[in-house]
Amino acid sequence: MGLCGLGFGLAQSPFLMSPAGLDFVHRHSPTTQKYLVETMGGGVALLDYNQDRLLDIFLVNGGRINDPVKLPADFGRELPAYWNRLYRQNADHSFTDVTAAAGLSGGPNSYGMGVAVGDFDNDGFPDLYVTGYGSNALYRNNGRGGFADVTAAAGVAARGWSASAGFFDYDRDGRLDLFVTRYLDWSIDRNILCGTPFNAYCRPDKFPPVANVLYRNEGGGRFRDVSGPAGIAAIKGKALGVAFNDYDADGFPDIFVANDGMEQYLFHNEGGQRFKEVATEAGVAFSDDGRTYAGMGVAFADYDRDGRPDVLVTNLALEKYALYRNEGGGRFRYTSLTTGLAALTARSSGWGVALEDFDNDGWRDVLVAQSHVLDNVAKVNSGLRYLEPPLLLRGTGGRFQPVVITDQVMAGRGLAVGDLDNDGVLEAVVSVLGDRPVVINGAPLIPAGSDANWLTVKLTGTSSNRDGLGATVRVGDQVSYVTTSGSYLSASDRRVHFGFGRGLGSKGEQEVTVEINWPSGKKQILEHVPVNRLLDVKEPQ
Repeated sequence: MGLCGLGFGLAQSPFLMSPAGLDFVHRHSPTTQKYLVETMGGGVALLDYNQDRLLDIFLVNGGRINDPVKLPADFGRELPAYWNRLYRQNADHSFTDVTAAAGLSGGPNSYGMGVAVGDFDNDGFPDLYVTGYGSNALYRNNGRGGFADVTAAAGVAARGWSASAGFFDYDRDGRLDLFVTRYLDWSIDRNILCGTPFNAYCRPDKFPPVANVLYRNEGGGRFRDVSGPAGIAAIKGKALGVAFNDYDADGFPDIFVANDGMEQYLFHNEGGQRFKEVATEAGVAFSDDGRTYAGMGVAFADYDRDGRPDVLVTNLALEKYALYRNEGGGRFRYTSLTTGLAALTARSSGWGVALEDFDNDGWRDVLVAQSHVLDNVAKVNSGLRYLEPPLLLRGTGGRFQPVVITDQVMAGRGLAVGDLDNDGVLEAVVSVLGDRPVVINGAPLIPAGSDANWLTVKLTGTSSNRDGLGATVRVGDQVSYVTTSGSYLSASDRRVHFGFGRGLGSKGEQEVTVEINWPSGKKQILEHVPVNRLLDVKEPQ
């Protein structure tokens, strides 16, 4: 697909934005050998790296792959064309490439996949963890506009093939820990060609599963691999997406892992010490008919406003995206059919995914980056397609309704959400395999002249971790969990966003009560909070 086909020449759709200066091109280097890594990247992160209250964009690149590869593989990451890229947002909402100035050029000789964001040293500046095939890298933000590679000192290289990753404080000690998904026990020298009479990327069942990795933050810039004692290493899978939330409201963050071509995993946090895999008994391991599916991206949030986080998993065409409603008592119910999601996604393939309120009506909507994994899938099934437009489904509480945002097709992969221009309306950045990213604007969903009220909350922890990750924020019957993780290979803004529609009266008079439960156990209630603003909240001492 040509570079002129996407992104910044698309003024036709009001949903697509074209920020000046965002000139990234993802390079995945497709070959006739169909090396599986070629079709799996790449991630995107939204973070305020310089703390100027404007979200910046970090995009993970792939790498150079020769056809065929001569071992040892050289992915060309020292070449500017294959760098990951950091774009600083300017006051006029244009972007400037600051990759080299920030010390993020080059990187380890690995093929890039995903990115996680979190302030692991609690200094007030977000740090980056970049995953890939080969090894991963941890970049510490020095607070002066630059990053330093501290992977070796921190002990978090991980090796093998890592996909998504996320920061969270699983033991609630005030320091962010790190969970890393690993996809397959695969290597370039053991690559095989699949499909007849033409070559295709192999299914994951051709390769053995592998365990994920849990790193505990020991402080002082060091992490310790606790995968074994925490019960993670014993459970092997084929993991792509990961998301955190406290599904049983016991105060400890749990882990949902999207596995490809096998059952899904739900790791219950046993008091901050160990994890127990409970997906089957919880009802989230399989589809409604007991089948496995190609789990790729995951969103872990409350779509029906009952106060309990639900789970949405994207997968391949003919499998239906899987939505599980949290029924309480540690049990979920498959609701893809009753919500209309199954009919709307039966022939689609999804990767990055978000459950967020893009139209500010108080109900979470679904946004999915879409494309099949096989670039020649039409030869296998003429009714399927490789390239697809992004999918937007408007949430109405009990069902979802489709909204056409563009007919432009693309190979969507990673997806991250945040309010780029601080106007109270969310945007999403979608990474596109082998092409430019797409920025999707939620504003056209809001009727002109309507009172689409909103509130965005940014937490700063004191006893809790500085980012406030793992806190829950409640406004009325809406509950949001503070996290940067979820989707596929990507990291979203840590600020939580609430929409209220027209239910609060005329603009300028609305006030709400905000209730915060911090990871430390502290509870904070703020009354008479005006809406239509950004609210900064510091954890009480």
